[in-house]
Amino acid sequence: MAGDRSVPDDDSEEATESTTDSQGRTPRPAEAFDRSDTDYYLNRELSELEFQRRVLHEALDDRNPLLERVKFLSIFTTNLDEFFRKRVGGLKQQIVAGVEERTPDGRTPREQWKEVLETARPMFERQTECYRETLRPALADAGIEILDYDDLDSDERESLREYFESSVLPTLTPLTFDPAHPFPHISNLSLSLAVLTRGDAADELTFSRVKVPQNRSRLVRVADDEDRYVLLEDIIADNLDLVFPNVEIVDSSAFRVTRNAEVGRDEEVAEDLIEMIEEVLEERRFATVVRLEIDADTHPAVRAVLTDKLDVAEREVFEREGPLDFRDFGSLTDLDYPDLKLDSWTPKPHPRLADASDDDSIFAAIRSGDVLTHHPYHSFRGTVQRFLEAAARDPDVLAIKAAIYRTASDSQIIETLIEAARNGKQVAVMVELKARFDEQNNLEWAKKLESEGIHVAYGTIGYKTHSKTSLVVREEPDGVRLYSHVATGNYHSETAKQYEDLGLLTADRDVGQDLVKLFNYFTGHSLHKEYRRVLVAPGNMRERFVELVRNEAECARRGEDARITAKMNRLEDPEMVAELYEASMAGVEIDLVIRDICRLRPGVPGVSDTVSVSSVVGRFLEHSRVWRFENDDPGYYIGSADWMTRNLDNRVEAVVSIDDPRLQSRLDHVLDTLLSDDRKRWKLNADGSYEQSRPDGTVGGTSAQETFMREAKDAIRDLDSR
Repeated sequence: MAGDRSVPDDDSEEATESTTDSQGRTPRPAEAFDRSDTDYYLNRELSELEFQRRVLHEALDDRNPLLERVKFLSIFTTNLDEFFRKRVGGLKQQIVAGVEERTPDGRTPREQWKEVLETARPMFERQTECYRETLRPALADAGIEILDYDDLDSDERESLREYFESSVLPTLTPLTFDPAHPFPHISNLSLSLAVLTRGDAADELTFSRVKVPQNRSRLVRVADDEDRYVLLEDIIADNLDLVFPNVEIVDSSAFRVTRNAEVGRDEEVAEDLIEMIEEVLEERRFATVVRLEIDADTHPAVRAVLTDKLDVAEREVFEREGPLDFRDFGSLTDLDYPDLKLDSWTPKPHPRLADASDDDSIFAAIRSGDVLTHHPYHSFRGTVQRFLEAAARDPDVLAIKAAIYRTASDSQIIETLIEAARNGKQVAVMVELKARFDEQNNLEWAKKLESEGIHVAYGTIGYKTHSKTSLVVREEPDGVRLYSHVATGNYHSETAKQYEDLGLLTADRDVGQDLVKLFNYFTGHSLHKEYRRVLVAPGNMRERFVELVRNEAECARRGEDARITAKMNRLEDPEMVAELYEASMAGVEIDLVIRDICRLRPGVPGVSDTVSVSSVVGRFLEHSRVWRFENDDPGYYIGSADWMTRNLDNRVEAVVSIDDPRLQSRLDHVLDTLLSDDRKRWKLNADGSYEQSRPDGTVGGTSAQETFMREAKDAIRDLDSR
């Protein structure tokens, strides 16, 4: 594969001005705005790293409970692992392929690659510093000790040696690299020990790799009744004489490898999409290395072997004081220390559906008026899952259709669809096999659905299907009625407890007919261009959003009040950014809540004076997409698409208008509450940096997420008191 060749680490050929430009360069005020001026656009990759900096801040912020801070330390590692696999891996592939095309902000793939590595390095150092100097001592003070091996007494060491010999040693497979043994394959994100040994002082050093087993607890209790732990890699390192007897253990150190996830395939020439996905999963195991993490005191001989055999450049090597991997530290949040955690949260019943005691009554509740769900404040099981379960059992339901992008490994949604088919319903399911990192899970579910006789579509050629939609067709006394669900989040019961998302349950016939067209595209081959209430990408969505932004600009030019409020995960599409700039220059007030990537620079004189960009980072991942246009009727929309080029042009997405004034008022409240958050909200500056909002004279400040939790509890309490 082209991506498996290393990137030349040569700075001499890259002495261009843009290589040394920082994300902080700020464009000059423009008398005549030029959409193509690269200075008006922030870099996508550096913007995402700025988001990860905000995630890391949750671990640094001493206003958070201690174990909540540890959880974010773990989340930061997981997020950066994915960033390196996807984004850095993609950049490296482009460099090897000789791609020189510049991004909207004017950077080549090589320039981005270098800046990303330079930006990430101090972030890892800050993470390590946070753990070693702040969180670990604070945990110890609270009774949770993460010990070095040197901290143990002789009895404790002996006890752990017995544990190692009985429970760990049998799982280890040491792999030696020498003339008789090839260099071993190092699997993605695995934690390993590099061990140097020799028979006697005259012998050359021998390199061996020992993988830290992932089926053993990483944090090993020193004693059963105490919260005192030693890392598994430290136990292995201290007992290597049992792994390599009768030789001298010269040195051992930990290392960790990150491999590229951007393994591409031309699906248009693939004869079998399932076979193609299986090949992609296999090739990821052997994909090119994009990052090597090593202990700061790694022996020079080990460093030389690893960089040579893994084919990594020096700038791709990250020396760390250790631990190298914080993912497992999130398990500490399961310990019984309530004072060190946020109060637990259980999603609440939706007030509109709480009294729906049987299958028929949930349909009656939806017929009586649209229902807006807000997860995780409203229960996913008590709303979306219950809706589909009722449909599966109801003898009057004729058909169920659903688009599955991601779902839980033990998905009740899938089991419900299988039950529906067994009950004689017509069931059609769109399973997106190309959902990154969920390919294997989705592949297994697709095969199970097919084994039950359910019609399964595997996506569409050239596009990922990212829409979150389902449709229930029901025979009723006045004829066939369509019940629809259009949402911003996946049909995933577990992430629904942690991801903030919105969804619409409606019996509106226009929405239902629009989804009929969409599902016919999934199982057929032709895409409709005209819809009544649903915006569909790659059909009418981009065109309609441009019309909505331009309409606000025209109203502002006429001297009318004009405002756009939008909430998304990412604002990346240069054309949409340019449309917002031109709307701002026309006088439109624009408030954006963008979770992570944002190419737009707010507050540029003469260009984006009226634009503010906020980002909320809290206990739940902000995931919903909402739009409010003051001069449109209805003016409110929710759905699956961010304003990214891939979402507007290269994915199948669905966005629905919200027509009900009650639901519009709720969306007003959601957006306004987020924009008034002075506890977890960050504001973007024109130079690409962020500043956290702080309360002004209010003890503790206002957190939007805490507000929504309190309101969900109050709504049910009020319902119960009636």
